[in-house]
Amino acid sequence: MGQSLIRNVDVLIVPETGECQVHEAQDIHVANAVITAIVPTGTPPPATTAASVGTPSADTTAHSAGTPPLDSTARVEVIDGTGLLAVPGLINSHTHSPMVMMRGAAEDLSINDWFNQRIWPMEVNLTPERVRVGARLACAEMLLAGVTTFVDHYFHADQIAQAAIESGIRADLAPTYFSSAGPEGIDAAIATTRDLATIHPRITASFGPHATYTVSEEDLRRTADLARAEGFRVHLHAAETDAETQATLDKHGATPIEILDRTGILDAGALIAHACGLRDTDFPILARHADRTTVATCPKVYLKLAMGNGTPIEQLHAIGIRTGIGTDGAAVHNTLDVWESLRLLALTQKHQQNNAESMPLSDILRLATRHSAAAANRPDTLGALEPGRQADIALLDLSAPHNQPLHDPRAALVYSVRASDVHTVLVAGEVVVRNRQLANLDLAEVLADARSLAHTLVDLSRGGAVQHYAP
Repeated sequence: MGQSLIRNVDVLIVPETGECQVHEAQDIHVANAVITAIVPTGTPPPATTAASVGTPSADTTAHSAGTPPLDSTARVEVIDGTGLLAVPGLINSHTHSPMVMMRGAAEDLSINDWFNQRIWPMEVNLTPERVRVGARLACAEMLLAGVTTFVDHYFHADQIAQAAIESGIRADLAPTYFSSAGPEGIDAAIATTRDLATIHPRITASFGPHATYTVSEEDLRRTADLARAEGFRVHLHAAETDAETQATLDKHGATPIEILDRTGILDAGALIAHACGLRDTDFPILARHADRTTVATCPKVYLKLAMGNGTPIEQLHAIGIRTGIGTDGAAVHNTLDVWESLRLLALTQKHQQNNAESMPLSDILRLATRHSAAAANRPDTLGALEPGRQADIALLDLSAPHNQPLHDPRAALVYSVRASDVHTVLVAGEVVVRNRQLANLDLAEVLADARSLAHTLVDLSRGGAVQHYAP
């Protein structure tokens, strides 16, 4: 890995707490995949890598941020950031990336019919090739929109990994399994997780039981035991709707969160997708595990499938649970655009709380960056532009009419920006989108492959389903 300099760029600063700021006219220095310094344009970087944002560091302790030393003899790639805004690469906190192949094929349906009449019957048609082709399209879409990491939960995860490696994006992958797959199917998914954990530096892995209503307590308990023993976390769906929570109470005498607690999943560490159907008794349980539990929220899905209330963000934050922003799969969300998701989250939270001051700009930007990094299981290395963190950076051009006049760039990021405003993207210091063009994928080829195979995935003539939705 080489060195690069993003020169004369404005930089979005997202602190742990408090107001986000934009520091104008900065130089971002990158070496060996890591940000080494952020200093005013033209200012020499400090002799050490422990630079503070915006000003040279007074610290003279070499490499105190754990960053590799700069190589003074290496060629430095200079990226002109004039007129652009650098933001932390976005993180899609929960998705099923190959489902882009089903985009627009399951519309205007109840959640029951969406699963039982369309999606799970379609997934009978999954093959490794179809998943790989869909994942390549998904990676292309996300990178062009400034998404540098996605947290995925799907079948044939090894194929998704290959697409991610090829495209240059970062991914955390959870191979999906149901109890109905039997011990052999579960063992295969667990083995895939183990394999993925060592396949590439940009790929991490999680165990992926589907949900509390499709995976038995016995299988959840075994998953939790393995996760603790082997250092994995668990990514699954739970408490997706209030109706699901009530059905689980009726069948098992416990909420989905209580099941996760008594099976050890929360103790092992979990990313919970959705959590819209939480009951008051669930919050003290989650609070006990706040150091190892995150939640991913996907607001467009809740609106489109009429799922009732969305994720209770404020209540979760009050007990220390970090909440990342995701898109879920494009079979329901239609896009993998995290800008759209963060905008909808800000709007729906204001509406649900009946409070226009709810979810202010800095808070929603923090969810899309730092909190989403926690959901990706990378809270200390992603989610902020700071020395010592991975150089996952999106450069945005805010000159288009829908962003002008630019009174507050933060407001533009939340309420105006479109995916097409993303100009350049770096992942681990490598340019993966340059001047709105993919660097590692041939987009025309990706689109042609997807179009040629998409009809085979949405074909319902085969009959059957991978599972029946009956929470």
